[in-house]
Amino acid sequence: MTEEEAGIGTEATVGPLKGDFVAPPAVEEQDERADALPAQEEFWRPPTRFGSVPVEKEPLGWDRRKGFRKLFPQVMLPFQVVERVQFGHPSLEPNRLFWGDNLHVMRQLPSESIDLIYIDPPFFSGRNYNVIFGDQNELRSFSDIWEGGMPGYLIWLNARLYEMKRLLKKTGSIYVHLDWHASHYVRVEMDKVFGTGCFQNEVIWWYRKWSHTRQRYLRNHDVLLFYTRSEDHLFNVQYVPLAASTVKRFRGQRQDFADEARTRKVTTDEESAGSYMPDVWDINLIPAQAAERIGYPTQKPEALLERIIRASSDEGSAVADFFCGGGTTAAVAQRLGRRWIACDQSRVAVAITADRITRLVEEQTGKLFPVPDFTIEHWGVYEARRLSDAPADQFRAFVLRAFGAVADGAEAGIHGYKGAIPVWVGEADQRRAVTVTDVQAFANAMRKTLRYKQDNLRDGIMLAWAFRPDAVEAADRLRRLEQTDLNFIRLDMIRIDSPRFREHVTALSTHHADYENFLTFVQPPRVEVGYKRIASRTYMFDVSETAILNAGAKIINVQWDFDYGERFSSTPGYSFVRGGKNQVALQAQYEFPDTGTKRVACKVQDDMGGEGMWTGEVRVE
Repeated sequence: MTEEEAGIGTEATVGPLKGDFVAPPAVEEQDERADALPAQEEFWRPPTRFGSVPVEKEPLGWDRRKGFRKLFPQVMLPFQVVERVQFGHPSLEPNRLFWGDNLHVMRQLPSESIDLIYIDPPFFSGRNYNVIFGDQNELRSFSDIWEGGMPGYLIWLNARLYEMKRLLKKTGSIYVHLDWHASHYVRVEMDKVFGTGCFQNEVIWWYRKWSHTRQRYLRNHDVLLFYTRSEDHLFNVQYVPLAASTVKRFRGQRQDFADEARTRKVTTDEESAGSYMPDVWDINLIPAQAAERIGYPTQKPEALLERIIRASSDEGSAVADFFCGGGTTAAVAQRLGRRWIACDQSRVAVAITADRITRLVEEQTGKLFPVPDFTIEHWGVYEARRLSDAPADQFRAFVLRAFGAVADGAEAGIHGYKGAIPVWVGEADQRRAVTVTDVQAFANAMRKTLRYKQDNLRDGIMLAWAFRPDAVEAADRLRRLEQTDLNFIRLDMIRIDSPRFREHVTALSTHHADYENFLTFVQPPRVEVGYKRIASRTYMFDVSETAILNAGAKIINVQWDFDYGERFSSTPGYSFVRGGKNQVALQAQYEFPDTGTKRVACKVQDDMGGEGMWTGEVRVE
């Protein structure tokens, strides 16, 4: 079994598009670089005649010694590769799709590795508007965003913008998509993070929206703040095509009369690309019946992302979206031949994005040119069953990294160290509990170490899914020797899925409740599907008997593939299905195009991040 199949990332430092774990540096106590923020003294310095006026020259939330790590402490956990969707070209580096908190995911990606970042973060317009999928992670994060009003929102966003700046290449660009609630506040903060000289445009995306108001003008636009990493940035000029009816010959030149208020002259070449693209874009919202519509309210049109990606990247460039939602950025980047990284805190969003990319490759891009695989990687919430299927050495490496220990196999019977304390890791199989023999072997291995002989260090840690009662008693006997015998050993037994295992993470949760939920393990639902024929070639499918194995969890999304082949690719219209009052639909009706035996697959996601799949054959009559 390969490392990717096992779901374990390695510790080698790699490029941004490999499916491996980037070994985290010890950065918690490091000071911020002196040049982390741009020098803007002249821009922000008040005129002398105003006297001593306090001016905030640093972004909200910034600490001069620790940067944003003071409010958002560093948490370095491994990535778990839960799936590699293959398209037949394993030699190509895979694209990457992450589920997890984007701040901590970005902190583990290499600097200056991305050409273009587009983000559509939650607008500062209220909790209910932004909660799309209903995941518990999504709910917790959005509650955290709104806690401090506008300043709290800006601090939350600033920490992420700072990491995005670090990830951008010197020639890279970033587009931040906002609405009227916060765009003006965010622009001031981006001036401080990127520098006023790196501001390029405030793009207005204007769209037709049939609404009404008697108190003000209609709010029919969003704002895209376009900044670059430096003044030497990549930009491919975009054009507005010139309609024949708006162009006429004039003194050997052509003049565009589409706008009578301007007299921009263009070349006489009949094949001219048109006039330069302005900073007001007229792009329609997605029609209700459009093929690209997935079904959730904040989905952005592909035409919008295509314009951005064409302008600020080339073929083969790396494009990233750390609030990917339904995956529009990744889908357009895939179609245009770019590499991509996508991330979302919602497990449902990641499932929808994966499904959308798979269907796109199968139907379009995969028929035109070789397409890289993509990996689905988890950060902070891990699939326990997949971890249990991993080979012993990869399982131990994962557990040690998650526990904050360092792997060290130099001494037999000891797998690593946390500080000076030896650590031993049990078997991957959740059914195999630690035995008396394991306890005795680890104690003997500790006694052979120089630390035990010279420094009198007698503490050890055993990590495992479970401990047999006789193993616990054996550890107690070793500890009791401390009263009468110098041969004592103090063993701390910690279950991998217990709160004690993640104490080093929860200790950082002073400001943010999210940290208490990092480093947890989930089980997949046991999907049960029933079906019945209700008309010719028409069947009703039902997943209401599915067993949810995560305590307190509930089903929040069901996806259907009524023509299941080599890989799951949902049937259009069955990726994000909602019933009455925006509730998940546990039943699905489908009319097959013809009769015969059909393979059907169903994926179910719960609100804690568990995902399970059912496959079966249906005789269609």
